[in-house]
Amino acid sequence: MHVLVIHDYGPLGRVLLERLRNTSVQVTPLLVSDLESADLTALEGWIPDDTDLIVNALWLADPEIAEKNPEAAHKASFSLPVALAKHACERNIALLQLSSCYVFDGRKQNAYISSNPGQPCNELGNWQWECEQAVRTLLPRHLILRTGWSLGRFIRKVQSVAAGSDVIRLPSKCHGQPVTVSDLSRVITAIVQQVDCGAEVWGTYQYAGAEDISLYELGLAITGLSGIPSGIRVLDETPAWAAFEPVNATMICTKIRNTFGVKQLPWRSGLAEELELLSLNGDRQLTDEPAG
Repeated sequence: MHVLVIHDYGPLGRVLLERLRNTSVQVTPLLVSDLESADLTALEGWIPDDTDLIVNALWLADPEIAEKNPEAAHKASFSLPVALAKHACERNIALLQLSSCYVFDGRKQNAYISSNPGQPCNELGNWQWECEQAVRTLLPRHLILRTGWSLGRFIRKVQSVAAGSDVIRLPSKCHGQPVTVSDLSRVITAIVQQVDCGAEVWGTYQYAGAEDISLYELGLAITGLSGIPSGIRVLDETPAWAAFEPVNATMICTKIRNTFGVKQLPWRSGLAEELELLSLNGDRQLTDEPAG
């Protein structure tokens, strides 16, 4: 099976490509270095004719960025995936598309299941939910994978605050489940291998690390890492950016376990590795040929 992995300079693309290259599938990377200027009508030139599965590994899990640049969020979260779905449908190619817990508004009292309808409360979630619905309509052979919080996003936030202050404000009212880059790449690889074996398992799935936690408690866990400046105090307060965070971003992940045999791993065990990956990614750029 020939798999095309669309990625950016983030660590997920690099780690996922390394994992997939250790499997039996044929892997082609496609680096999208500047999506805003990319011509989505030129997909025929991006995607090899013999592609069996497109994995869109552009992982969008930061609603702050989407609120600051809604046009870019629209193109990355909706326009590109929809263009890929149309192209895939015309050529009998399957598509694996990433989504996130931000398609939910957080008002549910317990964890969300994969069949719950989206009710977004921010720009990112809105376009991801619109994308999900469009992909389902356009392409029967699709796999939508909703992810939990990006652990790397909150590590970077703590690092950013620590560079200029000894206090970080994180709300205890917001609960979710972090997921590491390494764990997410493990899950995507497991899904790809099942497709390679001929499994007809199309649909919507959810994955996040085991153990839900509040943002306040997550901040405490991150500030305790070796490599994070000491003396950072975490306060249970709600900063302006947290207005985009649902109170409840927890998801039930039994469907992906029952279908693919993928078990949830504890995100805490990947904290140090995630910090190291972020550091390595800052010193290194991928050398794949960019699209656009």
